[in-house]
Amino acid sequence: MNKFLKSVKKLWYLYLVELLIFVQCVVFLIYRDNSYIAVHDNLDLFVAHLRVMKLNDAFFAHGTELPIVGGLDRDVFGSEFSLYNIMYYLFPGIAAYFIGYALKVLTGLMSFTLLIKDIYKEDYRRYKPLAWVIGTAFGMIPVFPAYGIAFTSVPLLIFILRKIYFANDLKAGIRWYVALFAYPVLSYFSYHGFFILGYMTIAVVVLWVKDKRFPGRIFAGLIILSLGYMTFEYRLFGAMLFSDTETIRNSMVISSLSLKEVFKLAGEGFLNSQFHCQDSHMYVALPISLIAIIFINIRYCIKREFKHILTDPVNLVFLWIVGNALIYGFYNYEPLRSFVETLVPKLKGFQFDRTLFFNPFLWYALLFLICKRMYDTNLRSWVTIAGIASVFALLIVMFEPQVYNDFYYTCYNQAYRIIKHKDTSTVNYREFYSENLFKQIRADIDYDGEWSVAYGMHPAILEYNGISTLDGYIGMYTEEYKGKWRAVIAPALNRSPEFKTYFDEWGPRAYVFSGSGENTYAPLRTLKLNDNNLYISIPALKALDCRYIFSRVEVANADELGITLKGVYEDSDSPYVIYLYEL
Repeated sequence: MNKFLKSVKKLWYLYLVELLIFVQCVVFLIYRDNSYIAVHDNLDLFVAHLRVMKLNDAFFAHGTELPIVGGLDRDVFGSEFSLYNIMYYLFPGIAAYFIGYALKVLTGLMSFTLLIKDIYKEDYRRYKPLAWVIGTAFGMIPVFPAYGIAFTSVPLLIFILRKIYFANDLKAGIRWYVALFAYPVLSYFSYHGFFILGYMTIAVVVLWVKDKRFPGRIFAGLIILSLGYMTFEYRLFGAMLFSDTETIRNSMVISSLSLKEVFKLAGEGFLNSQFHCQDSHMYVALPISLIAIIFINIRYCIKREFKHILTDPVNLVFLWIVGNALIYGFYNYEPLRSFVETLVPKLKGFQFDRTLFFNPFLWYALLFLICKRMYDTNLRSWVTIAGIASVFALLIVMFEPQVYNDFYYTCYNQAYRIIKHKDTSTVNYREFYSENLFKQIRADIDYDGEWSVAYGMHPAILEYNGISTLDGYIGMYTEEYKGKWRAVIAPALNRSPEFKTYFDEWGPRAYVFSGSGENTYAPLRTLKLNDNNLYISIPALKALDCRYIFSRVEVANADELGITLKGVYEDSDSPYVIYLYEL
């Protein structure tokens, strides 16, 4: 027993990390497709698209269309060389989702600790508890699931670049150039790669000035990484650079804020981040960082060591965080955005505010640097405070309700069900897609790929179940089709100023909207509307060869529209009642 207690005291961080990862594994293994998975920009988007690719054997296909939004070229969908996407090629949907999540956590933990070990060499043993606990917190941050690995692999990229920069000779660095070339398998150009190349360009200039010689190795790395992105995401580059087709990216209306509003938005990004990259830094990393930065810089001023203010790693990382937040805000400043789009017309519609996506890593790197300084005091009290801070950071990430915290919402909804003996208003993964229900419908109507639309639910539900949709959610379809779809939903848009603005000025959700302004696609267990009329142009829908309308609403004006109720479908395993109308 004493031996075990000594082991726990010495390796407490390993036991903690293993325990928390084990708890998550147990929860997801118990509930599996009964887990509550984030819908927004997840189940309603990428998961369904990857499923359609698999159903149509299109992962590696060329010159083919996927039956989404009236038929879209395979090239506008995800790369077949993305590690996350590959999981959906190899495994069933829910298994692929959880394996992708596990890979995100492990990538974050291992890349974070690898980087710390490379930087501190022999001293790594001393900081290992901090590296493992904070690295696990970083790995578990509930970011955009489809690109979670891209988020948590950032320290791995820095590790590879360090190996190249400090290699004894070119031959020794070749294997790291190979690793750098392959890095885009973990990353995604539009979310991270574009900015990584920008940061590397800045690094070339900084190192040139610092070392007083041209950093040829890093410059070569810049070229090699660019080639890697172009190779592994060749479909994306082809669509961006070599297609003359006008897409909805060109007509998107981006907010034009005043300078005051820009700085307010930047402040919100600094404090709370953005829902795609919520990292819970506000509760531990932010307050500790602010206190430490004030203390560190006052000390430099007292000692009159002003030059250290500009070189201290804590200050530099903090300034990088602030800079990313400012770019996030200034993206909505029209004069600057127009200047960038004029210089590089191909960037029109490109969201260069995604610099904010690098702040999760920077916040946890900053937390590590500050906790390391506490360790370096060799005072037991400071070492204890650093350990407590790192543990709290990990626990908050794991248990705070953020948009993509599937673990929290699964625990909450299942606990509610056990305690209250009833379900919450939201649906789990199995219920959201309701495969058995749609298998029944497909069999009953002898479905054979006829074009359809959804009402009262996300079109992704139909797509996931092998039904071809004229509607859908994707950020890169043609402006021509947007006009055709607008003709279909014009009656609803004319009655709803909110949806009119939403579709006309943005547009990726080509949905059948409610004419009363009600949200008909919220993933709720029960859908109750005040207005059950369907406001849609049947002639425009017929012009797109639509055959079926799958609705969660019994359409009150069906006779007026001239559509026929073909059947009403229910399944004990689904919360939906589907009214199937035929044109």
